[in-house]
Amino acid sequence: MSTLPEAPLQGATLKAGRHDPSGRIRLLVSDIDGTLVTRTKELTPAVLEMAPRLRDASVQLALVSSRPARGMDMFLQPLGIDTPRAGLNGGEILAPDGSLVAAMALDPQVARIVVETLDEHGVDSWLFAEGSWLIRRPDGAYVAQEHRAVQLEPVVVDSFASHYHKVGKIMGSSADYHLLERVEKNVQTLLGDRVNAHRSQSYYLDVTHPDANKGRAALHLADLLGVPPAEMACIGDMSNDIAMLQVAGVAIAMGNATDEVAAAAHFVTDSNEQDGWATAMERFILPRSPGYGRPGEAA
Repeated sequence: MSTLPEAPLQGATLKAGRHDPSGRIRLLVSDIDGTLVTRTKELTPAVLEMAPRLRDASVQLALVSSRPARGMDMFLQPLGIDTPRAGLNGGEILAPDGSLVAAMALDPQVARIVVETLDEHGVDSWLFAEGSWLIRRPDGAYVAQEHRAVQLEPVVVDSFASHYHKVGKIMGSSADYHLLERVEKNVQTLLGDRVNAHRSQSYYLDVTHPDANKGRAALHLADLLGVPPAEMACIGDMSNDIAMLQVAGVAIAMGNATDEVAAAAHFVTDSNEQDGWATAMERFILPRSPGYGRPGEAA
């Protein structure tokens, strides 16, 4: 069996300032948008080829996303995924058969304050509650894009007033990225430990239950699969991914990640437009897998 690479190869940088990366990985927890898929929400041939190689090397693949859990169904069959998955940044976890394992909802009063704050700043808001996607403006700037991405039909309502119970996530969307960055900080400061507010894209702000974050979600997935955190790798690109990078045995940031995310990772790979996900698997996950060097897996 070959030893681990002494240094990262071109296009992937080892980051300092945190514990050393683990030498053994049996689970990869992956973000989707900006990480696993391209800007057009597609799985590249390299990603599709890498998924069975992970399985052959005894590395399980689990997905965690700001999407509702049902909004990642289209990736399960192409990637051969039969593991639990976490949606709404950990606000809901589904078993492999799609049944609900766990869910967290915002306090109704807190949910109302969040929506009012977004309204005050001119940020379009959506609610994700009990499997439904609720919107007030079907002509909102990012509604059609989100519909294509998650393949869920939005439910149009005149008001959110009667829908604040069991809200798993509030999403704010705006084409003014700098405004959304300011609103992110404003919401977190205003509500403190009553919410978890992070952008999942430059144009999306996710607000969830304070305990609903990708770090807790990744640990929950690892526990369900019987894998210790030290043998779990995580990969992502946005600030909502930092919590899971911080608990991973191997933490990988995409090349398109923000500087803050890159600083939380052991390695930085190429961007999602340059097959950075597949590159990271080849360089940092497969060499640490239980099956590395077996017949059929290059040593």
